[in-house]
This record gives sequence, structure tokens and C-alpha cells, in this order.
Amino acid sequence: MSIKEQIENLRSELHEHNYNYYILDNSILSDYEFDQKLNKLKSLEKLHPEFYDSNSPTKRVGGDITKNFDTIVHNTPMYSLDNSYSIEDLYDWEKRIRKIIEGDVSFTCELKYDGASISLSYVNGKFVKAITRGDGTQGDDVTANIKTIPTVPLILRNNKVKDFDIRGEIVMPIEGFKKLNANRVLNGDEPFKNPRNTASGSLKLQDSKEVSKRPLECLLYSIVEKTGMIKSQYQSLESAKEWGFNVSPHSVLVKTIQEVYDFVSHWESNRYSLPFEIDGIVIKVNDIDQQNELGFTSKFPRWAIAYKFKPEQSSTILNSITYQVGRTGSITPVANFDPIDLAGTVVKRASLHNSDFIKKMDIRLNDHVYVEKGGDIIPKIVKVDLSKRDNLSMETEFISNCPECGFELKKNEGEANHYCLNYNFCQPQVSGRIQHFISRKAMDIDGLGAETVNLLVENKLINNYSDIYRLKAEDLLGLERMAEKSSENLVNGVLISKQISFHRVLYALGIRHVGVTVAKKLAQHYKNIDALMCASYEDLESVDEIGGKIAESIISFFNSQENLMIINDLKFYGLNFEIDESQIVKSNKLKNKLFVVSGVFSKFSRDDLKLEIEKNGGIVKSSISSKTNYVIAGDNMGPSKRLKGESLNVPIISEEDFIKMLK
Repeated sequence: MSIKEQIENLRSELHEHNYNYYILDNSILSDYEFDQKLNKLKSLEKLHPEFYDSNSPTKRVGGDITKNFDTIVHNTPMYSLDNSYSIEDLYDWEKRIRKIIEGDVSFTCELKYDGASISLSYVNGKFVKAITRGDGTQGDDVTANIKTIPTVPLILRNNKVKDFDIRGEIVMPIEGFKKLNANRVLNGDEPFKNPRNTASGSLKLQDSKEVSKRPLECLLYSIVEKTGMIKSQYQSLESAKEWGFNVSPHSVLVKTIQEVYDFVSHWESNRYSLPFEIDGIVIKVNDIDQQNELGFTSKFPRWAIAYKFKPEQSSTILNSITYQVGRTGSITPVANFDPIDLAGTVVKRASLHNSDFIKKMDIRLNDHVYVEKGGDIIPKIVKVDLSKRDNLSMETEFISNCPECGFELKKNEGEANHYCLNYNFCQPQVSGRIQHFISRKAMDIDGLGAETVNLLVENKLINNYSDIYRLKAEDLLGLERMAEKSSENLVNGVLISKQISFHRVLYALGIRHVGVTVAKKLAQHYKNIDALMCASYEDLESVDEIGGKIAESIISFFNSQENLMIINDLKFYGLNFEIDESQIVKSNKLKNKLFVVSGVFSKFSRDDLKLEIEKNGGIVKSSISSKTNYVIAGDNMGPSKRLKGESLNVPIISEEDFIKMLK
């Protein structure tokens, strides 16, 4: 058997396994056997790049880096849906339909997934592109990230339509969300707020390898094609199943609005039995010809409507208000009330945000309050039942001193939050800063999580994040949950973290308003910590994307003698406080030029070629548009990209042409 045949057979076998495992829930290979075959395919593809296939199963693990997501116009618009909240609304919708359509009308009822809308494009049975909903007319190209989701088929089975788009929703199952958050807490990261926002945010991560680690699923619900082979919405769902797409089994075809409402009522009561979140039901006229006849308003299709579930509310009694201290000193009031069952979970607490919120709602102790889950996730107080308020109740006075250290609180003009300014000696602030320092996007110290940090602070083993680098294994023995092996792992994790690049160290310092992106901008501009520490307000404001609030925060941070001492300690322990030479911009020869890289190259890897473009001021895009300045073509360049480049008259240059351009 030839190498090419071996590669194709492995790809076919792994595609089949993915379909059986993720769509049919019927595994035909053990995990070990799958991994063995996948690793063999990876090795063969690496040795034989001439057989490159963008839809190979090896693309599931990610690895592509997308710095900027290209904006792509949808082949057909992705309309939003008009909403209904009662059976009367549904009857009114049916009346509007009957004014246009004569004869029988049937309806499909489908679950309304609470996730991120997506449009997938297929050509000749192969996945080619994924675009977010965006504004409905155009969205972002997230193809590399979508490829990592196992329930998105890369090669279709027995599809009858050559070219089409299919619309669906990217969701994060509830159990996967809980596990993801549990791991984040262990790593010292902030837990995500809800599955919907986490799913949506995951699609815009720059590293597709990180996306592959998220437990995302894709549920499809609508084929958009121009041949006329799909005659009804229900046929669309059945065809999608046959072709290998992940389609919910809970859709039904009905003939009356009463049957529609029966379906709605069933799922409003049973939605928490599903593995993922829904926030309503989508009802569509089934017949495609009738859909075309009904057409669209300026905003919505006339042939579809969403029935939105009412947020579940429950009444309870507010027993107390406690106050939490964040790593920046921000004080958050928390309502504690009698336990209630809400959206499938027992809830006992809800954030009251700040003093302005308490005052606006006039929330008082012993009030009867109504609680609901925002987005069915975050508990929030939405109303006070004034009819049940005790006549002797008193207005809530916000605390004036820190609940942890007793330091006087301050509220800055123009800000909603109160702050404890006891920066160095308020324990939750100290622990919070250290937890931020060790988090995954910062120093990513293996073996050190939030609980261990709190343990070390409580036992006076560390007082700030530079103290982490003084720790020895013997210091940790005897602490709760710290045996010899875990102590050694923690110390080794600390040593490995010294290799972390400058921009992540800068982010780890926890300067207020300096997130990951801002830290990268500052590192690239100033090159080292000393130059940044000497920067004036005006100098900082001149840096791209650095505004007055960030500039003030940076200057305030470096004006602290305590912070300067910690940075000196970190320098002594060998952390990176200057940018790696390989990351420094070499020139502006390619400034603002847009490049697309396609194919296999001899002198550069694809990643190195992209890095070389960026180091000379250029910008790398994943897809070709009229704004593209150059396409760098290697061996086995994708034919669709070449055709698109030629149709838009974009110069297609070779690797050698690019090297000459730099010289």
C-alpha cells in the first residue's frame, strides 16, 4: 500500500470513528486505539506534507493561531427571530400567516439553543468555512477554531446537495461547563459566568489548540441551499442527520398552534433535564415554498418565531448582607437569603454589586425579595415585595470599613465601587494578587492553586508573589494536603515558570486595567520593564490602545515602593523582564500590508513565515478579500484560495518573492 493510500485510509477510519462516537454515541475504537491511529497519521502527514488536507482528523487538535478574524459576508443573511411570550402571541402570528398563505400549513417545533450562532459552508461534501452570526449580514471567520469541535463533520456522508450552508449553534453542555470551571478554580483562574458566554468567547480565542480543550458541541438546524432539493424544514433536519450532522432528536412536526403550545409547555417544564441550555422554542412554517412566499420583514422572517421562556423567579427572605474583598480591593456586597430551588439548583446567595444598586433597589434586611437567574445562570435580585416590608425596617447603610482588615473604605468619584486601600496587608487582596500571578494566562504555575495560595498566606510562608520563588519543598511539608511529591511538584512548577515570556510576566503583576492584550502592547513598545517604569503619562497615552485610565494605573503601580521591591526580587530570581529578541519587530517594510499564507514551504514553516511577516510590520489574515495585498503560495496551495486570489486580482507570490521583498 502506498503512503498516500495509508494516509487516506487512516483519515477515513478516524472520520468514521468521530461520527460513531460523537454523533451516534457508539464507539467502534477504544481511546487507546484511536490515539495510536491519530499519532500514526500525524507522523505520516509530517513526513509527507505533499498530501496535506485541511480537513484531516489531525486538525481537530488545533494549533493554528489567528491574530485577526476576517469579516466575511454571509451567502444569505442570518436573520434574528421575532419573539412571543404567550399562546395569544402564537395565534396572532398564525393569523398573519393565513393572510398570505392559502391551504394547509404545518409547523416544525425545535429547541432554541442558548449558545453562539454559526454558519458552516460545505463544498463537494467537505467543510470549508465557518462564520459567526455577527450582525446577520456579515460575521467573523472562525474556521480554524470550529474545526476543533468533534461534532462538526469535516467530511460528509452521502450528502445529496453539492454546495450549501448549514446554520446552527455552538453550545457548551452543562456538565462540561462545570468541569471547566472546576479546573479553572484549581488553577487559580476566575470561573466563567455561564455556558452561553463561554461558548461564544471560545470561538474568538486566537489559539485553536485552546479551543480544542473546551467541551464545545455544535447543534445544527437549518440547511440553506439553492438547488431546491430540500422541500421542507423537517426534511432539512432529517437530511442533516443522514449526512452526519449533530441534530437534536427533540424536534417535531405539528399541524396546529395548540400542538405547538403543548410542545412549548412540555419543554418549559422539562428544559433542565437536557444536557445543554435552551431559552425557548423556535417555530417555523415547514414548507419551503410557503416560507419563500411569506418572505421577510426588515428584521425577521415572517415564517418563523421564537417562543421565549420566562425567567424562573422565586420569593425568599433576605437574612443578611455580607461583603467580599477582591484582589484590587473592590468591595462586593452579597445578599444571603433562605435557600430556594431556582432553575434546577439550590440558591442561597446573590451579588448586590455595589452601594448604588442597593440604594436604587432600596434593599433592606428581612425584605421579601424575588430572585431569578440571569441567563438562567447567575442569581440576581430583581424585585422587592414592598407590601410585605416591616414598617420598622431601616435603610441599608453600606459599610465604611473593610470587613477583613478594618481599613477605611474609599469610593472614587465617578466609580460605583468602594475600595479598601490597605493594599499590602489586607489578606484577601494579597491572596487574590498571588492567585492572579499564578493563573494560566500569567505564570501558569503547575501544582499551585487558589486553596494552596490561601494556605501559604495563612501560614505566613508567602506575603506577595515574589515570595513564591523562595519556597523550598521542606517548607511545605506538614501543611494540609502537601505531601512530599506534591511539594516537589509545586517547587518544580515555580522553577519552570521562570521561562514565561515578558508580556505574560507583565500581565501577572496584576496592574489594574492591564489585561493580556494591553500587556502585549506595552511589552512590544517598551521592550523591557525599566523603560516602562520610566514612562510618563503622555508617553504611555501615545501607545496604541493605551488610554488615560490605563496610563494612570500603570504610573500609580510603579510609584509604589513595595511594588518596586517585589519587581527587584523577581529580577533577582530570574524572571523575564525584557522581550525576547525573536519577538521584536525588525522593520516596517511590510507595514499595514495584508498577507494570506497558503501551502507548504521549504525555507519556513507556516508559523515561522507568519511570524516573519509580523516582525516586519505586516498583518496575516486567514482568508483572501479585496483588501489582501499578497498571497504567499507554497506547494499544494488550496485551489479555492488560488481561484479567489485570481478572481480578486490579488498578487500571488512565492516564498522566494517574499524573501526578496524583505531584502
